[in-house]
Amino acid sequence: MKPIKRALISVSDKTGVIDFARELKSLNVEIVSTGGTAKALRDAGIEVRDISDLTGFPEMMDGRVKTLHPRVHGGLLALRDNPDHVAAMQQHGIEPIDMVVVNLYPFAETIAREGVTREEAIEQIDIGGPAMIRSAAKNAADVAVVVDPAQYPSLIEELHHNTASLSIPTLRRLATEAFRLTAEYDAVVSSYLAGHDGSFPPTLTSTITKVTDLRYGENPHQRAALYKTISSDGLANAAILSGKEMSFNNYVDADAAWQLVNDFHDTACAIIKHTNPAGVGLGETTADAYTKALATDPVSAFGGIVAFNRAVDVQAAQEVTKIFTEVVIAPGYDAAALELLQTKKNLRVIRMAVETAPRTELEFRQISGGMLVQTKDLHELRQEDLKVVTKRRPTDDEIRALLFAWTVCKHTKSNAIVYARAGQTVGVGAGQMSRVDSVKLGAMRAQLPVAGSVLASDAFFPFRDGLDEAARHGITAVIQPGGSVRDEEVISAADEHGLAMVFTGVRHFKH
Repeated sequence: MKPIKRALISVSDKTGVIDFARELKSLNVEIVSTGGTAKALRDAGIEVRDISDLTGFPEMMDGRVKTLHPRVHGGLLALRDNPDHVAAMQQHGIEPIDMVVVNLYPFAETIAREGVTREEAIEQIDIGGPAMIRSAAKNAADVAVVVDPAQYPSLIEELHHNTASLSIPTLRRLATEAFRLTAEYDAVVSSYLAGHDGSFPPTLTSTITKVTDLRYGENPHQRAALYKTISSDGLANAAILSGKEMSFNNYVDADAAWQLVNDFHDTACAIIKHTNPAGVGLGETTADAYTKALATDPVSAFGGIVAFNRAVDVQAAQEVTKIFTEVVIAPGYDAAALELLQTKKNLRVIRMAVETAPRTELEFRQISGGMLVQTKDLHELRQEDLKVVTKRRPTDDEIRALLFAWTVCKHTKSNAIVYARAGQTVGVGAGQMSRVDSVKLGAMRAQLPVAGSVLASDAFFPFRDGLDEAARHGITAVIQPGGSVRDEEVISAADEHGLAMVFTGVRHFKH
């Protein structure tokens, strides 16, 4: 057991620190503290020794320099059973520090704020805190390092039980958590600084924290767990309001659904199966949007994931509960809607936080022996970006339908074909090895009339056969990137069929 006689407390997050310090004082532990922490403790009636009294040196430079001193780090790093270390302490007036209670400047929270400047971010890079944590953790045989308010209760219990002493296993556990924290902190700072110029750095440092184990992976014989990044946004940080435990596949499909609906400014609903849209609808209300999405393919909607980009009203909830649905995900729910959805015990109801961080983070795809990294596909097509390449120009209604279909196509596995009208999908052909097969599949699966709809293709038509097949089903207009060596042949085919066709100049492969 290692007795705790002196503790240095310097915290940014002051949650629980007053009660913790009061308990330490009751055990006759001397408390040394800094700046705002010392003031908070004194205001609570707790006797505190200033850090400047320990070091013989004042705090300076707006608090940038206060604990970076030999009498702090010597007191942490000295091996208590090493005669030379003890002699050096006595020679230089270094007092041992048995516990460090430190948490770090809120750098991650700062850079998550909209409009934060680089200078503001840099001021939230903690220097003294990580230095003390690492010194204490290195000397875990003699020093306790406390970096999380959640650790306070168990430590107080052990200190009271063991006459103000902590066990070696406890000290080692605390040190392990401390080094995890500093590694995570440094990774956040490094990633922020490296990513500021938009380039890919030669080394990527990142950290993810385990949230929970999952029942299994994509299949029952695979193990799985959910981890979260430092971002406060995203599905990994969403609130699960009711229903069964989320599975690996639930998370994958729910994220695909959420990403899709958030590409629309109007009220949108998407029904997803195996990461592909079974139906997407826009409406005046969430109920209207859901009804349109469901009509695309009510058979495939069974057991699907339903996402909304608006708070769900009770009428939408009534419609959703009419068929078996795995997950509903939305930024909020009316009280009556939530009450109704929660009557379905197997239905997972998820509330997403409103995203505050800019949508600029990177995407990672693991391959054997490494990782592929890319920026997210955040391209938003505008009407003025369209290039009309056929003799007939699309009508205003067709343009609205084409832009809608193009957005859905962006979230459909390539080769992707989407038949649609303005605000409603008609048929989806996803993930085929041949583009003409995707054209056939989308028409075959359509439960709504294809005639009179428009068609979106995520990449160019390499031959005219895909366009000929689509025309056979009665489409009126096409949106595609263009760029094929046979573009003229495809344009001529569109003219022959009396179709309007626009090029985007942008491809949306999704693998």
